[in-house]
Amino acid sequence: MSGKIVYQGEPGAFSNLACQTYYPDMEPLPAQSFAKAFVAVRSGDADLAMIPVDNSVAGRVSDIYHLLPEGDLHIIGEQYLPVHHQLLGVPGASVSDIKSVRSHPMALGQVRRRLEQMDIRGFADTDTAGAARKVAEAKDKSLGAIASSLAGEKYGLEILAANIEDAAHNTTRFLVLARDPIHIDADSAPTVTSLVFKVRSVPSALYKALGGFATNGLNITKLESYMVDGSFQAAQFYMDVEGHPDTVAMRHALDELKYFSEKIVMLGTYPADPLRSQPRQKA
Repeated sequence: MSGKIVYQGEPGAFSNLACQTYYPDMEPLPAQSFAKAFVAVRSGDADLAMIPVDNSVAGRVSDIYHLLPEGDLHIIGEQYLPVHHQLLGVPGASVSDIKSVRSHPMALGQVRRRLEQMDIRGFADTDTAGAARKVAEAKDKSLGAIASSLAGEKYGLEILAANIEDAAHNTTRFLVLARDPIHIDADSAPTVTSLVFKVRSVPSALYKALGGFATNGLNITKLESYMVDGSFQAAQFYMDVEGHPDTVAMRHALDELKYFSEKIVMLGTYPADPLRSQPRQKA
């Protein structure tokens, strides 16, 4: 597929690496924020967006679940990227020289134990690749960055310690977004359906709304709640479920969900990444 694919961050970010890995024929386009990445696709400046949503060690990426139902985009795919963090330093530096490192808080959370073992302090930055760029500009042997090997190549830094993530299973899940949905057959391949819903403010509403998925044998793999409009009365939920809306089981489950919900926003039905069904490696 040709065209442009937008990601949040500076060149060399892990999202940039995901774009190159899964869409090598597309031109990666950096954006300063997730919101601006959404705008780039809506406006036609980019054809797709590569957006991280979860990490197997550090958890969910903040703000994304608020943007998805409001972004007027459709999920057309998911990609599971194994994440390998590098301790980067200026040429000539060694691990013993490094006293502090900069990186995105999500990345720092994924290397916390290794940094403690090396007696290195971590400081939060807005972006892994941006942190690498700042280290290159500082030319300080005591300062390092936690970032991708791609960031090291782009900013002329050396890998002082490779693959320092705390867990071998360290993986980030990305969603691929487009202006238009894709249409896939219900029986063509394993699929995932993502949606956002807001339950009615009545007792046991969530329990009843989800009952149809249990009785129809459907696997809910993610359910996230968050408050909307400053209200504590009712929550909005993001959900991933393994299945296709055109199957009998999913139709019955969605009918029951609709009955107990005030609002449902279908975000997309798309092929499941092959890594979704693989067992997780031990740390």
